[in-house]
Amino acid sequence: MSFDFNGKRVVIAGGSRGIGRGIALAFAQAGAAVSVCARNPDSLQAIDAELRAHGHPVHTTSCDLAVGEQISAYIAAAGKALGGIDTLVNNASGFGGGDTEAGWEAGFNVDLMATVRAGHAALPFLRQSGSGAIVNITSIAALHPSIRTASYAAIKAAVAHYTASHALALAPERIRVNAVAPGSIEFPGGSWEQRKTTDPKLYEGILRSIPFGRLGTPDEIANVVLFLASPYAGWITGQMLVVDGGQVLT
Repeated sequence: MSFDFNGKRVVIAGGSRGIGRGIALAFAQAGAAVSVCARNPDSLQAIDAELRAHGHPVHTTSCDLAVGEQISAYIAAAGKALGGIDTLVNNASGFGGGDTEAGWEAGFNVDLMATVRAGHAALPFLRQSGSGAIVNITSIAALHPSIRTASYAAIKAAVAHYTASHALALAPERIRVNAVAPGSIEFPGGSWEQRKTTDPKLYEGILRSIPFGRLGTPDEIANVVLFLASPYAGWITGQMLVVDGGQVLT
């Protein structure tokens, strides 16, 4: 199965590193015009250069996805720069962990409300697309209770639930809304790479919990995102696909 996104316009909210970067590059490799926002100027500059190497239109800009006004401005600017939006990928996370005020606030503002707000802002463009699709990045944490990441797990569960509700609302307009739930993903500079040294006991425990015997990669998530945005998934909406090497099975 190969993906052809030539002529398609893809917006990735939170796409300068890790999973978001992998998704952005996969769409560019498949021919899409890509817009990415992020807060870190250095990583944004790096992904801009990587995307442009594929020879398709690119739009990158700074945006704090915890701020509603910045989301609206970003989506409008991306739609204008690309000439429309066919696919919106909501990937950002505030990485709220424990059962704390700060954790809940970060998760609510970035993981949940940025997903809601970006979807609303992109809707006029998606309606014009004729093949509009939204893909939300959740987590397998949404599927079970967690002491270590209580707020993160609950907020990701809310994103999964909202994905289904949004899909139902937009189905009459033939705009599909789905989600991908990654398991533990490792990449340079990411939290799991850091925990190899800062918390090796936790890292080894997670590694042992994955039947495939390894953590996942951003590319393995990107492949599923491209599938859900493609015509191959033309009759799939309101679903959350788990991509975790069997981690939830244990």
